[in-house]
Parts: sequence; C-alpha cells; structure tokens
Amino acid sequence: VQLQASGGGLVQAGASLRLSCASSGRTFSSYPMGWFRQAPGKEREFVAAISKSGGITYYVDSVEGRFTISRDNAKNTVYLQMNSLKSEDTAVYYCAASPALNSGAYYVSGQYTYWGQGTLVTVSS
Repeated sequence: VQLQASGGGLVQAGASLRLSCASSGRTFSSYPMGWFRQAPGKEREFVAAISKSGGITYYVDSVEGRFTISRDNAKNTVYLQMNSLKSEDTAVYYCAASPALNSGAYYVSGQYTYWGQGTLVTVSS
C-alpha cells in the first residue's frame, strides 16, 4: 500500500485547508485510516482516525470540532478538512493505514503499518 498525502500549505490563522491522502492499493476500504502530525521539535501525535466504512471517527481533543476526517472508498482517498486553523496546528501531517487496528488503540502510531510521506501545514498568526 502506497499513500500520497497532499494539500498542505501556508495559511493565516482562522483559515481552512483540506488534506488528501490517496492510496494506490485495491484494498483501501479494508484499512482503518489515521492522520498524525509532527511539529518541529515535538513527537508525532495522533490527530484523527476513521473506520473502514467511515462510520466511526476519532479526534484528539485539540482538533475536535475544527477538523473532520472522511473517506471516499471509491476514490481510495481519505481527507482531513481543517477549519479555524491555529498556529499550534503547524506541523507535517501524515496519513497512515492500519491493516489490523485495535479499536481501543486508534491513537497509537505503532498500530499503523503504512505511512504517507507527509505534507507541511504552516499557520501564521
């Protein structure tokens, strides 16, 4: 499975961005998907996750209500709609796929096997 993240950029605080992550595999719909981010000098952190069908989503508290994860299995793509961006959202964002996600550990990066290359989001204040 190859993942290609895109959509990052430089925006002002309060703006919106939509990240996309396209999968090359035919089994995309079999994988729960997640978005993680890593800010300069910080560890990678969980942002959001979505179940195989898209019916269940999870978010880190800091983005709840501002970010929305979704997926289009027909297009083999997962999205992260980011609204009301803040300077603390500045990071490289990674998408990831998990062949066998423990639903209780959706926030654990080690649960994800396949990773995209990352896309940089910079929010200026």
